[in-house]
Amino acid sequence: MSRAPLALLTCLLALTAAPSFGDDGPRGRAREFGVVPGVFQPGPLNALTDVAGVRVGHETVIRGDDIRTGVTAIIPGPGNLYTHPMPAWIHVGNGYGKLIGETQVREFGELETPILLTCTLCVWSAARGLVSWLYEQPGMGEHTINPIVGETNDGRVNNMWADPIQPEHVRAALAAASAGPIAEGSVGAGTGTQAFGWKGGIGTSSRVLPESLGGWTLGVLVQTNYGGFLTVNGAPVGRALDQFPYQAALAAERPSDDREDGSIMIVLATDAPLSALGLQRVAKRVMMGLGRTGSYAHNGSGDYIIAFSTAESLRKPRQSREAEGGGVLVNAALSPLFAAAAEATEEAVYNALFQATTVRSARGELKAIPIPAVLNLLKAHNALQWDQRYAPGAP
Repeated sequence: MSRAPLALLTCLLALTAAPSFGDDGPRGRAREFGVVPGVFQPGPLNALTDVAGVRVGHETVIRGDDIRTGVTAIIPGPGNLYTHPMPAWIHVGNGYGKLIGETQVREFGELETPILLTCTLCVWSAARGLVSWLYEQPGMGEHTINPIVGETNDGRVNNMWADPIQPEHVRAALAAASAGPIAEGSVGAGTGTQAFGWKGGIGTSSRVLPESLGGWTLGVLVQTNYGGFLTVNGAPVGRALDQFPYQAALAAERPSDDREDGSIMIVLATDAPLSALGLQRVAKRVMMGLGRTGSYAHNGSGDYIIAFSTAESLRKPRQSREAEGGGVLVNAALSPLFAAAAEATEEAVYNALFQATTVRSARGELKAIPIPAVLNLLKAHNALQWDQRYAPGAP
């Protein structure tokens, strides 16, 4: 890398490295406030884009008094994904949702298009936009293709019944996709979503394994719109801040209309050479990271993990009469990746919450989580600066 691009990257990271302040109080990434889950180190960007070749772009759509939504595009790697697909898997933690393209990925164990995330009733228009974009790419003929489009329900603040995401928004998100830092919080597909009763949105994190464990990079991106008993580094944040499911039922000893339902879409990328079966095993561990944040995958939650490997040796041609594909990691080598997947998922959720800003519309309001109150609670539970307090050799 030349000095100029490196300086630009350093500048971009500096712009995102310090908490910002606004009407919602301080906003920033979890690590900037001392919330450091797990033991493995993140990559340089602490993002899905730490996995080489992965690009992410957003298009945010705010219109009138009732449209608060968007689309997020993940381009898994360079080249033609249709002619040279990637190993992939989709794990369903709880299947209450609309995920276009799921069955073919699970049948073939391959990913042949970019991934889109958007609002629940936007998936069909978004898929139409992705298909039209794909047919314009070099090397595409008249094939049937399998677009991957996932969703969460942002109907509390967004009129998704108005079909607000159109093909031009998909094209804008794809055009904006880059390998740099990823905007988080109330942006793109996370514009109108919630988490644990507060404003949620897009969050991302990564882990790089030490060379002794393979040196692989794994990244996660989440679109949060789910609920539960928010827990941060083991501290009962939701309970302490009086924001958790079934409060009314517990207080009145009768049923209530607590809004505990919701969903989460999770995209996991790694450069580790994993088969579809290996990716399935890693994706299952994402649910364990989700559980650390307080999720219990309630009835109305669509919890999906789309996992893929960028290992070039495994991108076999779609048409061939010869045996194709390089070697994959054996099962005994996967445990560090299991741990990395859980850690990155947990931190990505915290980033989504900490970066999100309040969103209002004629339909309602989703307030940003009060970070100072959270930090006071975490301090009382000794849940901050674990990387320093429990580092090897620390007093």
